[in-house]
Amino acid sequence: MSAPSQTYDVAVIGGGLVGASIAYGLAKGGTRVAVLDEGDIALRASRGNFALVWVQSKGMGMPEYAGWTVRGAGLWPQLAAMLKADTGLDLCLEQPGGFHLALSEAELEKRKGLLQRLHNQPRMHSYDYEIMDHSRVKAMLPEIGPQVVGASYCPLDGHVNSLRLFRALHTAMERAGVRYLPNHPAEQVAYEAGAFRVATPRGEVRAGKVVLAAGNGNARLGPMVGLDVPVRPQRGQVVVTERTQPFLRYPVVTVRQTDEGTVMLGDSVEEAGPDPTVGLPIVSSIADRAVRMFPRLGGLNVVRTWAALRVMTKDGFPIYDQSVSCPGAFVATCHSGVTLAATHAFVVAPAIAAGRLPAEEFEVFSARRFHVPAAA
Repeated sequence: MSAPSQTYDVAVIGGGLVGASIAYGLAKGGTRVAVLDEGDIALRASRGNFALVWVQSKGMGMPEYAGWTVRGAGLWPQLAAMLKADTGLDLCLEQPGGFHLALSEAELEKRKGLLQRLHNQPRMHSYDYEIMDHSRVKAMLPEIGPQVVGASYCPLDGHVNSLRLFRALHTAMERAGVRYLPNHPAEQVAYEAGAFRVATPRGEVRAGKVVLAAGNGNARLGPMVGLDVPVRPQRGQVVVTERTQPFLRYPVVTVRQTDEGTVMLGDSVEEAGPDPTVGLPIVSSIADRAVRMFPRLGGLNVVRTWAALRVMTKDGFPIYDQSVSCPGAFVATCHSGVTLAATHAFVVAPAIAAGRLPAEEFEVFSARRFHVPAAA
């Protein structure tokens, strides 16, 4: 399929969770949108999403980000309801609260100190959380092992069905009128006479605005439209077990039971460059820690393991920016595409449609924060 010749209001480059969420929000607002995507060959971060809608511990060093995630979690029921109405797909959203388990007293003290420092920051959007001892955790998670000494708990946390979310966003955006163009990776983006031309191997797509939502590819594309997007790939590995009887009523940051009965495990953070290779030592470490948390996992078979590449900025926080030299060019990049999906659809998309990211909401997320000269 060759690219159509007509001009769109907005070309979204990237069809992962970030790009699809923004495209869906734009289309629901009446904007004519094309999504240019690499397709199934893309090393998209969405392949490795853990499907958490997560708030606790986010925002150390940027308290505004804590408020951004709280807002995103609060908008999620609206997004889930809209996607179900548009597609018939139930995302199995649950927000019962979530746990971060500690396997030693030192881990628990470290966790307690982190959350205290987080909530003591100026301008911090404070929210409820609790540090629990073993007995308190066991009352809510009866199958924890004896090595779990305690945990932090936040009532705002939750999770969804990860594969169904991706399918629902793509189904809904296309039903809303988005033209999805797989196998159309952006090779060049040019700005001429107030509009954009995106060159792909299958032809050119023209648009009045362009949104860079290509994950790690934004580092290459950004300078073409006057945007600095300093991102790097960070590998994370995921392990999935066979189905088992429901036993985990609350998601844990590194262990969650899906609505289908499988258990997902993952707490790998690896600076391995653009290498999505699965490593058995890492998988073994993930499994060992999970079994210490929930001994019953030791009797389950592993059915899948894979690795994916997170999109990581220098400080770990998102970048939302607009170009000065090429008005109408925007970038959106983060490593919390699930948590922020509703925010991207209901807040970021309307701002892009209006042609401006309001400084009072978005200035803190600009890549200009990296341009502060180093002290002499």
